[in-house]
Amino acid sequence: MEHLRTVRAFFCVPKLWTPLRCTRHCSNLATNNNSVISTERKATLEKFKIQISSGPRFQDFIRGASAHQTSAAEDGEMFSDKSSYLSETSEMGSSRKVYFETYGCQMNVNDTEIAWSILQKKGYQRTGNLKEADVVLLVTCSIREKAEQTIWNRLQQLTAMKKKRLRTRIPMKIGILGCMAERLKAELLEREKLVDVLAGPDAYRDLPRLLMVADGGQQASNVLLSLEETYADVMPVHHSPQGYSAFVSIMRGCDNMCSYCIVPFTRGRERSRPLSSILEEVQMLSDQGVKEVTLLGQNVNSYRDTSEEQFSGSDQTQLSRGFKTVYKTKQGGLRFSDLLDRVSLIDPDMRIRFTSPHPKDFPDQVLHLIAERRNICKQIHLPAQSGSNEVLKAMRRGYTREAYLDLVENIKKIIPGVSLSSDFISGFCGETEDDHQETLSLIRAVGYNIGFLFAYSMRKKTHAFHRLQDDVPAEVKQRRLAECISVFREEATRVNAALVGSTQLVLVEGESKRSANDLCGRTDGNMKVIFPKEDVAVGSGFNDEPVHAGDYVLVKISSASSQSLRGRALAHSSLRASTKGFNTDFRHRPHHGQTASDAT
Repeated sequence: MEHLRTVRAFFCVPKLWTPLRCTRHCSNLATNNNSVISTERKATLEKFKIQISSGPRFQDFIRGASAHQTSAAEDGEMFSDKSSYLSETSEMGSSRKVYFETYGCQMNVNDTEIAWSILQKKGYQRTGNLKEADVVLLVTCSIREKAEQTIWNRLQQLTAMKKKRLRTRIPMKIGILGCMAERLKAELLEREKLVDVLAGPDAYRDLPRLLMVADGGQQASNVLLSLEETYADVMPVHHSPQGYSAFVSIMRGCDNMCSYCIVPFTRGRERSRPLSSILEEVQMLSDQGVKEVTLLGQNVNSYRDTSEEQFSGSDQTQLSRGFKTVYKTKQGGLRFSDLLDRVSLIDPDMRIRFTSPHPKDFPDQVLHLIAERRNICKQIHLPAQSGSNEVLKAMRRGYTREAYLDLVENIKKIIPGVSLSSDFISGFCGETEDDHQETLSLIRAVGYNIGFLFAYSMRKKTHAFHRLQDDVPAEVKQRRLAECISVFREEATRVNAALVGSTQLVLVEGESKRSANDLCGRTDGNMKVIFPKEDVAVGSGFNDEPVHAGDYVLVKISSASSQSLRGRALAHSSLRASTKGFNTDFRHRPHHGQTASDAT
């Protein structure tokens, strides 16, 4: 169907072919061979024949259909239906300007960088000014109903803007990329008719062709999922405004099939990017001066690279104790511990983070590696979703409350001072008041620094949609969510208060949003730290220098809340430097505006 849509688009450019009324003319030729055809009509007829001869033939349709079916095996692309009548230059951007808007998770940030890398090579230009954009692409999220509603509202605004455009300008094209394109194709293309282009998470290579079809006046879409696509050969164009941090995708898709989750249906099955490709990208980022890299995946710590023959051994993947999966145990390949080991060795002064993991994939080998490497952050995201065994079973999470708490204890034992964050869903199908209280007690028992809490939103296609009842009233969901947030903040305040008086190594992000006189950054545990903007010492000497985004500084913590820490910068530093000496060297050193007697 996609191939036929492409062909249809080729024929829907009427200005390229001169319209002819040849019925009477051809009849005259048949009945009277001696009729004289005017020179003008001869020229017109000849021109029409040339255009017909240069157009697609039956063989082109056959070749296109064949390429559509076999291209993935031959060259790794979703499609390769570039028939002889569609030249490579027809897919060039011709300096047209593209404007991206990214919604949702960090994977969408990385998808934006991949899509831009592909379009940039085709001659498109990127703009940060919506008014001058020729193409507007929204990279979307479908994880919750609220996220989708935000996109619907935005599409209405963009459509109104599109209609107001001057007729003399190139018509603006609107495209939806990512999960929402995969989930709501019919609604977006047929019912609402608000978009020109749809591209699912595995179809970004096809964007130049889709935009070309849209230029012909047709809607174009490619939302097919792939079992192989990892974009391993596409080097993302990192567009972080800060420039000190970057996201690196290491795998795509998810096999866990949690009953509430739409991800396996919008992003497909798990497949891991080859380790060599990841190392090449991280090395490039290190050479550019990037100070922090976050490894990305829907289930990042289930990474398993089997791209090369020597990696396909017979050993089975190891899960956290007390955890199980809905799928069969996998064998062979380089695991997440292998990847984490190799990545952390590239640059000792580059922080390494990863998200989003599943609790089942934290064998002791991974935990010990995190503990021993200075540049692997001592912060673990451990999504619990619920504290009730009944709800966890309905969610198909593969563990009990007891197994989860045992894992937390094991993590804290192997990685002292670890910072933990989590996800929780309030009001899942069948959740009772007792189940809710179990969740509150789990939050109190663990003591998280950071949390992401949401009311349940049923998604079509999921196991819950087909098998369970969304029977918790909306007002009850919101009340339970508010209670979870309240308890979470209480515990986070308590956990963060333990950091008061300590000295934390902070990677500076830039100015604080609330005050131009303050800077902000993040600790190894991913806690936000706010401190005054002032020159601080370099090394153990008395030479002061300004603090810039991307710098590491030591900050003495003076106060804490549930969401951030406050303190004062002591000195410039690095991951390689020991923090012990700085506590002594700078404890009595006065800050700007202080006398030696005031310093503590």
